Amino acid sequence: MLNHPRSHGLWQETAPALALADTPPLTGPAEADVVIVGAGYTGLSAALHLAEAGLRAVVLEAAEVGFGASGRNVGLVNAGMWTLPDQMPKALGPLYGPRLLELLGSAPAEVFALIARHGIACEAVRNGTLHCGVGAAGLAELTERARQWRARGAPVELLDAAEAYHRIGGGSYAGALWDRRAGTVQPLAYGRGLARAAMAAGAVIHARSPATGIVREGGDWVARSPAGQVRAKWLVLATDVYTRQVAAGLRREQVRLPYFNMATPPLPPEIRATILPGGEGCWDTRQVLSSFRLDADGRLVFGSVGQLATPDFAVHRAWALRAMHRIFPQLRGIGFATHWFGWIGMTGDHLPRLHLPGENAIAMAGYNGRGIAPGTVFGKAIAAHVAGDLPLEAMPLPVSRLAPAPLRRGRELVFRAGAVALHLLSDH
Repeated sequence: MLNHPRSHGLWQETAPALALADTPPLTGPAEADVVIVGAGYTGLSAALHLAEAGLRAVVLEAAEVGFGASGRNVGLVNAGMWTLPDQMPKALGPLYGPRLLELLGSAPAEVFALIARHGIACEAVRNGTLHCGVGAAGLAELTERARQWRARGAPVELLDAAEAYHRIGGGSYAGALWDRRAGTVQPLAYGRGLARAAMAAGAVIHARSPATGIVREGGDWVARSPAGQVRAKWLVLATDVYTRQVAAGLRREQVRLPYFNMATPPLPPEIRATILPGGEGCWDTRQVLSSFRLDADGRLVFGSVGQLATPDFAVHRAWALRAMHRIFPQLRGIGFATHWFGWIGMTGDHLPRLHLPGENAIAMAGYNGRGIAPGTVFGKAIAAHVAGDLPLEAMPLPVSRLAPAPLRRGRELVFRAGAVALHLLSDH
């Protein structure tokens, strides 16, 4: 399913092209200070910051830059994770909890600073995001989330139902949490921009070069690909839930959740002006959530949990049309022009994982649907550690052991079947 024809949609069509000649397949032997497996946000950010530190980084990517979640997500640059701020110290302890909160709270600023510094053309809009509350329970959740963030000085504002309706341009939400730290990007364009910046700084990226084996030889790591190999002192694994042939433990520790997006054609100006006039990105508090935003050309991008394989596709598309039209009645008669989906890796506590798979080796995984900002700053932290500027004990996460997610396969089937059932029976 990784190469399903509905895997890429709008972002593939509108992202600035990355020339195939710039990321040729690996042929023959190569040497580097660091070999990175995976050309998503984490791997590309690590490559960029390593190259800027004067280290030679070589990236191996099985498909293309941004092929995985980095090129398929809705493009929300959020602060924090799903976990409530007060829960971070309880989950990670008094040292790492506050440290991770501080890092992730400022992560969107790091993303937008990188975009500005490297001139990345990725439709960046930093007008915040709206977390939309469904009913009394949703509003209560947002009220508590707002209280906890404001206690830490975060620029968040709880909007009432009328204010939420005004900013969204529709819907019947009980309120919304407006986080001014956040924003939106064209996610694949951002990934390709990171790749260009990394290569300009001296990193090398080999697309269509899957790592088929990784071994330790004479104090070095050797990553083999079908037509060559890379020998390096350091190994960085940044494949997350798209891990296939190597480091399969990164895949097994996560429950894989499908998420789709569908995009309308560019909306007529008079309709576009009525929807999200401030340019925020949105998602709601439902357990099987919805997300929506406008792109630079005025297309509405609408998404939810689900896989766009037959026969699921028809169910999810029909539901998405009903849900979109309920929120925005002015879009009745306007359908979807493109459809795509990808995978989210969920951990048991909704927090990412830092692993040390061997000497001079480091891995990150488990972004739980929050990959853009965390992947960027974790890639930077990994680079600083490898370069000797950030000791292990100063990393934003404690090291954890790889452990398979309990009942993983069964839970993945339940997620898929549950999303189909919910979307089949629900009018929103």
